[in-house]
Amino acid sequence: MSDITRLLLVDDHAIVREGYRRLLEMRPDLRIVGEAGTARDALEQFRALEPDVLVLDLGLPDMGGVELIRRLVQRDARVRILVFTMHREPLFATQALRAGALGYVTKSSPPTVLVEAVYKVAERRQVISPDIAPELALALVERPREPLAELAPREFEILRLLLDGCSAEEIGERLSISSKTVQNCHYQIKSKLGVRSDIELTRLALRLGLI
Repeated sequence: MSDITRLLLVDDHAIVREGYRRLLEMRPDLRIVGEAGTARDALEQFRALEPDVLVLDLGLPDMGGVELIRRLVQRDARVRILVFTMHREPLFATQALRAGALGYVTKSSPPTVLVEAVYKVAERRQVISPDIAPELALALVERPREPLAELAPREFEILRLLLDGCSAEEIGERLSISSKTVQNCHYQIKSKLGVRSDIELTRLALRLGLI
Protein backbone atom coordinates (compact mmCIF):
# COMPACT_ATOMS: atom_id res chain seq x y z
CA MET A 1 0.00 0.00 0.00
CA SER A 2 1.29 3.49 -0.87
CA ASP A 3 1.77 6.31 1.62
CA ILE A 4 -1.59 7.75 0.52
CA THR A 5 -4.80 5.97 1.54
CA ARG A 6 -7.47 6.50 -1.11
CA LEU A 7 -11.04 6.71 0.15
CA LEU A 8 -14.48 6.37 -1.42
CA LEU A 9 -17.29 8.00 0.62
CA VAL A 10 -20.77 6.48 0.29
CA ASP A 11 -23.62 8.41 1.91
CA ASP A 12 -26.88 9.68 0.45
CA HIS A 13 -26.65 13.01 2.30
CA ALA A 14 -24.32 15.38 0.44
CA ILE A 15 -24.01 17.75 3.40
CA VAL A 16 -22.97 14.89 5.69
CA ARG A 17 -20.42 13.69 3.13
CA GLU A 18 -18.98 17.18 2.88
CA GLY A 19 -18.56 17.31 6.66
CA TYR A 20 -16.49 14.20 7.03
CA ARG A 21 -14.76 14.77 3.70
CA ARG A 22 -13.26 17.95 5.18
CA LEU A 23 -12.38 16.11 8.38
CA LEU A 24 -10.56 13.30 6.59
CA GLU A 25 -8.80 15.54 4.08
CA MET A 26 -7.15 17.41 6.93
CA ARG A 27 -4.84 14.39 7.09
CA PRO A 28 -2.15 14.63 4.37
CA ASP A 29 -2.04 10.86 3.91
CA LEU A 30 -5.79 10.48 3.30
CA ARG A 31 -7.28 11.36 -0.09
CA ILE A 32 -10.94 11.29 -1.14
CA VAL A 33 -10.98 9.88 -4.67
CA GLY A 34 -14.75 9.60 -5.06
CA GLU A 35 -18.18 10.04 -3.52
CA ALA A 36 -21.43 8.16 -4.07
CA GLY A 37 -25.00 8.77 -2.94
CA THR A 38 -26.42 5.37 -3.92
CA ALA A 39 -25.31 1.77 -3.70
CA ARG A 40 -25.28 1.33 -7.47
CA ASP A 41 -23.11 4.41 -7.91
CA ALA A 42 -20.81 3.06 -5.20
CA LEU A 43 -20.43 -0.25 -7.05
CA GLU A 44 -19.56 1.56 -10.28
CA GLN A 45 -17.06 3.86 -8.60
CA PHE A 46 -15.48 1.00 -6.68
CA ARG A 47 -14.85 -0.80 -9.96
CA ALA A 48 -13.50 2.32 -11.67
CA LEU A 49 -11.46 3.87 -8.85
CA GLU A 50 -10.27 0.84 -6.83
CA PRO A 51 -10.11 2.77 -3.52
CA ASP A 52 -8.17 1.47 -0.54
CA VAL A 53 -11.06 1.99 1.89
CA LEU A 54 -14.80 2.55 1.50
CA VAL A 55 -16.50 4.60 4.21
CA LEU A 56 -20.19 3.92 3.87
CA ASP A 57 -23.53 4.55 5.52
CA LEU A 58 -26.09 1.77 5.90
CA GLY A 59 -29.11 3.90 4.96
CA LEU A 60 -28.98 4.17 1.18
CA PRO A 61 -31.99 4.90 -1.05
CA ASP A 62 -31.69 2.02 -3.50
CA MET A 63 -30.37 -0.97 -1.57
CA GLY A 64 -29.32 -1.22 2.05
CA GLY A 65 -25.73 -0.93 3.15
CA VAL A 66 -25.57 -4.53 4.34
CA GLU A 67 -26.51 -5.77 0.86
CA LEU A 68 -23.95 -3.38 -0.66
CA ILE A 69 -21.25 -4.77 1.63
CA ARG A 70 -22.16 -8.31 0.60
CA ARG A 71 -21.90 -7.42 -3.10
CA LEU A 72 -18.61 -5.59 -2.68
CA VAL A 73 -17.11 -8.59 -0.89
CA GLN A 74 -18.40 -10.88 -3.64
CA ARG A 75 -16.70 -8.65 -6.19
CA ASP A 76 -13.42 -8.38 -4.28
CA ALA A 77 -12.79 -10.41 -1.12
CA ARG A 78 -9.93 -8.03 -0.21
CA VAL A 79 -12.17 -4.96 -0.02
CA ARG A 80 -11.78 -2.86 3.14
CA ILE A 81 -15.05 -1.36 4.36
CA LEU A 82 -15.72 0.96 7.28
CA VAL A 83 -19.38 1.49 8.15
CA PHE A 84 -20.15 5.02 9.37
CA THR A 85 -23.77 5.16 10.43
CA MET A 86 -26.39 6.53 12.79
CA HIS A 87 -27.51 3.00 13.76
CA ARG A 88 -26.34 2.17 17.29
CA GLU A 89 -28.22 -1.13 17.58
CA PRO A 90 -25.83 -4.12 17.91
CA LEU A 91 -27.96 -6.02 15.38
CA PHE A 92 -26.96 -3.64 12.56
CA ALA A 93 -23.29 -3.88 13.54
CA THR A 94 -23.47 -7.67 13.68
CA GLN A 95 -25.04 -7.90 10.23
CA ALA A 96 -22.56 -5.45 8.70
CA LEU A 97 -19.58 -7.35 10.12
CA ARG A 98 -21.01 -10.71 9.06
CA ALA A 99 -21.46 -9.32 5.54
CA GLY A 100 -17.76 -8.42 5.42
CA ALA A 101 -17.18 -4.94 6.88
CA LEU A 102 -13.99 -4.51 8.89
CA GLY A 103 -15.15 -1.55 10.96
CA TYR A 104 -18.29 -0.04 12.43
CA VAL A 105 -18.38 3.54 13.75
CA THR A 106 -21.48 5.48 14.77
CA LYS A 107 -22.05 9.07 13.70
CA SER A 108 -22.40 10.06 17.34
CA SER A 109 -18.72 9.21 17.88
CA PRO A 110 -16.07 11.94 18.29
CA PRO A 111 -14.34 12.88 14.99
CA THR A 112 -11.06 11.33 16.13
CA VAL A 113 -12.75 7.91 16.35
CA LEU A 114 -13.68 8.04 12.66
CA VAL A 115 -10.19 9.11 11.59
CA GLU A 116 -8.48 6.42 13.68
CA ALA A 117 -10.92 3.82 12.36
CA VAL A 118 -10.04 4.68 8.75
CA TYR A 119 -6.36 4.02 9.47
CA LYS A 120 -7.12 0.72 11.22
CA VAL A 121 -9.37 -0.55 8.42
CA ALA A 122 -6.71 0.46 5.87
CA GLU A 123 -4.39 -1.88 7.79
CA ARG A 124 -7.05 -4.61 7.62
CA ARG A 125 -7.72 -4.38 11.36
CA GLN A 126 -11.22 -4.69 12.78
CA VAL A 127 -12.54 -1.71 14.73
CA ILE A 128 -15.76 -0.92 16.61
CA SER A 129 -16.56 2.53 17.99
CA PRO A 130 -16.33 2.59 21.81
CA ASP A 131 -19.93 3.76 22.26
CA ILE A 132 -21.37 0.44 21.05
CA ALA A 133 -18.51 -2.01 21.70
CA PRO A 134 -19.83 -3.24 25.10
CA GLU A 135 -23.37 -3.71 23.75
CA LEU A 136 -22.06 -5.53 20.69
CA ALA A 137 -19.92 -7.85 22.80
CA LEU A 138 -22.93 -8.67 24.96
CA ALA A 139 -25.11 -9.26 21.90
CA LEU A 140 -22.55 -11.69 20.45
CA VAL A 141 -22.41 -13.61 23.72
CA GLU A 142 -26.20 -13.79 23.80
CA ARG A 143 -26.58 -14.56 20.08
CA PRO A 144 -28.38 -17.90 20.60
CA ARG A 145 -31.21 -15.97 22.26
CA GLU A 146 -31.33 -13.30 19.52
CA PRO A 147 -33.56 -14.59 16.71
CA LEU A 148 -32.66 -11.85 14.20
CA ALA A 149 -29.02 -12.90 14.39
CA GLU A 150 -30.00 -16.09 12.58
CA LEU A 151 -30.80 -14.16 9.40
CA ALA A 152 -28.29 -14.04 6.57
CA PRO A 153 -27.27 -10.53 5.42
CA ARG A 154 -29.57 -10.62 2.38
CA GLU A 155 -32.49 -11.85 4.50
CA PHE A 156 -31.82 -9.01 6.93
CA GLU A 157 -31.95 -6.48 4.08
CA ILE A 158 -35.19 -7.94 2.73
CA LEU A 159 -36.72 -7.84 6.21
CA ARG A 160 -35.67 -4.20 6.61
CA LEU A 161 -37.29 -3.29 3.29
CA LEU A 162 -40.46 -5.24 4.11
CA LEU A 163 -40.74 -3.34 7.38
CA ASP A 164 -40.35 -0.10 5.41
CA GLY A 165 -43.48 -1.07 3.48
CA CYS A 166 -41.83 -2.10 0.21
CA SER A 167 -43.59 -4.66 -1.98
CA ALA A 168 -41.90 -7.81 -3.28
CA GLU A 169 -41.62 -6.13 -6.71
CA GLU A 170 -39.98 -3.01 -5.25
CA ILE A 171 -37.54 -5.05 -3.20
CA GLY A 172 -36.68 -7.19 -6.20
CA GLU A 173 -35.95 -4.09 -8.27
CA ARG A 174 -33.74 -2.57 -5.58
CA LEU A 175 -31.76 -5.76 -5.01
CA SER A 176 -31.75 -6.90 -8.66
CA ILE A 177 -33.48 -10.16 -7.85
CA SER A 178 -36.86 -11.58 -8.85
CA SER A 179 -40.02 -10.89 -6.85
CA LYS A 180 -40.37 -14.69 -6.53
CA THR A 181 -36.99 -14.82 -4.78
CA VAL A 182 -38.14 -12.05 -2.44
CA GLN A 183 -41.32 -13.96 -1.65
CA ASN A 184 -39.33 -17.12 -0.93
CA CYS A 185 -36.98 -15.17 1.36
CA HIS A 186 -40.00 -13.61 3.06
CA TYR A 187 -41.25 -17.10 3.89
CA GLN A 188 -37.80 -18.21 5.10
CA ILE A 189 -37.51 -15.13 7.30
CA LYS A 190 -40.81 -15.86 9.03
CA SER A 191 -39.82 -19.51 9.41
CA LYS A 192 -36.44 -18.65 10.97
CA LEU A 193 -38.02 -16.12 13.33
CA GLY A 194 -40.82 -18.45 14.34
CA VAL A 195 -43.68 -16.16 13.29
CA ARG A 196 -46.72 -17.04 11.18
CA SER A 197 -47.86 -13.67 9.86
CA ASP A 198 -46.57 -10.23 8.90
CA ILE A 199 -48.30 -8.78 11.95
CA GLU A 200 -46.31 -11.10 14.22
CA LEU A 201 -43.19 -10.26 12.24
CA THR A 202 -43.74 -6.53 12.79
CA ARG A 203 -44.38 -7.02 16.49
CA LEU A 204 -41.17 -8.99 16.82
CA ALA A 205 -39.19 -6.35 14.97
CA LEU A 206 -40.62 -3.66 17.27
CA ARG A 207 -39.78 -5.66 20.37
CA LEU A 208 -36.21 -6.22 19.19
CA GLY A 209 -35.67 -2.57 18.26
CA LEU A 210 -35.36 -3.05 14.52
CA ILE A 211 -38.07 -0.41 13.89
